[in-house]
Amino acid sequence: MEVILREDVQHLGAAGDVVKVKDGYARNYLLPKGLAYPATDANKKKIAYEAARIAKQRAAEKSSAETEAARMAEVRLTFSVKVGEEDKLYGSVTASDVQRKLEEPRADPGAGRVPHRDQAAPGRAPRDPGQRGEGIAAAGGRNKRVTGAYD
Repeated sequence: MEVILREDVQHLGAAGDVVKVKDGYARNYLLPKGLAYPATDANKKKIAYEAARIAKQRAAEKSSAETEAARMAEVRLTFSVKVGEEDKLYGSVTASDVQRKLEEPRADPGAGRVPHRDQAAPGRAPRDPGQRGEGIAAAGGRNKRVTGAYD
């Protein structure tokens, strides 16, 4: 009997595959558990349509994520942190610190916030993936510039 798998089944195939199995395995295990459909012409067309729809949806999500990643790469943040005598940080820069910095009001509106996906970041050049970030660290009353990759 031919069936179309609804989910990945170990040692049999992936979701959407048309596989030939013994009648008893299909009737007693795959079909009752909802792991497969009978491979009729209507079900084959339905699966082909669903696969095309899912592929389009994934492509749209991927392009949206790539656009958002490109916009996030343009954002630059500077943190003033305390360092020891050997330029080692006291503590760390956490995700909540980054969030607060992004929400912080700036003289330039929009400089400290992530632009909406429909808006371009004005006056920003594209960031090179190998570019290193910079920060200013305060230690013992003196400011010290600390550089490091924020990726």
